[in-house]
Amino acid sequence: MTTIAKDSVVYFNYTLKDDEGNVLDQSQGQPLAYLHGYGNIIPGLEKQLLDKKVGDKFTTSIAPEEAYGEYSDEYVQEVPKANFQGVDNIEAGMQFQSQTDDGHVMLVTVRDVQDDIVIVDANHPLAGKTLHFDVEVVEIREATAEELAHGHVHGAGGHHH
Repeated sequence: MTTIAKDSVVYFNYTLKDDEGNVLDQSQGQPLAYLHGYGNIIPGLEKQLLDKKVGDKFTTSIAPEEAYGEYSDEYVQEVPKANFQGVDNIEAGMQFQSQTDDGHVMLVTVRDVQDDIVIVDANHPLAGKTLHFDVEVVEIREATAEELAHGHVHGAGGHHH
């Protein structure tokens, strides 16, 4: 019986809920695939999947520090409206991709707009939240040499270049 270990490709169905029981995300008819041991999914969920086998179903709660991190006020910044060239109507809740000085691309969410200032939040939308997963392991296989070289799954349910 194969169990999940480093270098396993794992396919699983999941439903993700918040503390209030609202469904935040779920695999919609097609399982999510990931390569175990490469940080492709949040650390807390990867730990919970270790040693599971096909057919295993479980529920787990992942604390923020093992999910998307704690919420940080440092990631909330005031940006001049002039930085949003080509956007006529900036509203709270809109999301933009922003590039940092060192070239990383991150998603920022507009929190508020005041005169010439836009307040953006670069925290992950799920930062600071405990995540509640219902998981079912659907398939486990060995990774191909190419997948190991690239550090992620190729093909259906996996990473697309």
